[in-house]
Amino acid sequence: MHRETWIFGYGSLIWRPAFRFEQMAPGYVVGWARRFWQGSADHRGVPGAPGRVVTLVPEPGARCWGMAYRVAESELDEVLRALDHREKGGYARCDMPLTIVGDMESGAARTAIVYMATPDNPDYLGPAPLPVIAAQVLVSRGPSGSNVEYVLRLAEALAAMNADDEHVSELARLVRDRHEAADHAVDRLFSARGGRPAGIARR
Repeated sequence: MHRETWIFGYGSLIWRPAFRFEQMAPGYVVGWARRFWQGSADHRGVPGAPGRVVTLVPEPGARCWGMAYRVAESELDEVLRALDHREKGGYARCDMPLTIVGDMESGAARTAIVYMATPDNPDYLGPAPLPVIAAQVLVSRGPSGSNVEYVLRLAEALAAMNADDEHVSELARLVRDRHEAADHAVDRLFSARGGRPAGIARR
């Protein structure tokens, strides 16, 4: 009998799944909150200078919104191999109850594969004040790009879904403000020296 397989993304999988799927829909998992508590030494940072990316932490009554993808049975093994490699930096697969838009009316019950980093993985950084996380994000960059891009794209993707996440939106505000302030400071420095040299763009 054919069994539906869903993969739930709550971080970069929202805007860059990079695998083939049959259907995508906004959805959420209950009892979990998204937090920038996982270190990234392979995507948004490097060994010795990790960036910060999201994982899920238990929080009774919380609702974490993201994007759900239904994957064809014939594609599943290939998709999971690719995701296992992509999420190798501390993440493990688990199954969670999933609700997608439309299920609230139909009462459908679904389960999704979710990649989650737990506190026992070697790259786990744990909680920190948001200003401290923002400072780390601002200086972190890895093979997949800057940590700033990761934070801002996640915030934009959630806003486009009308999904409220105070942790993400407040961190994005701090990062955006400090990033722009740093650019303005550099502009003032170059202005005092006669202008920004050709080939040196704003970040």
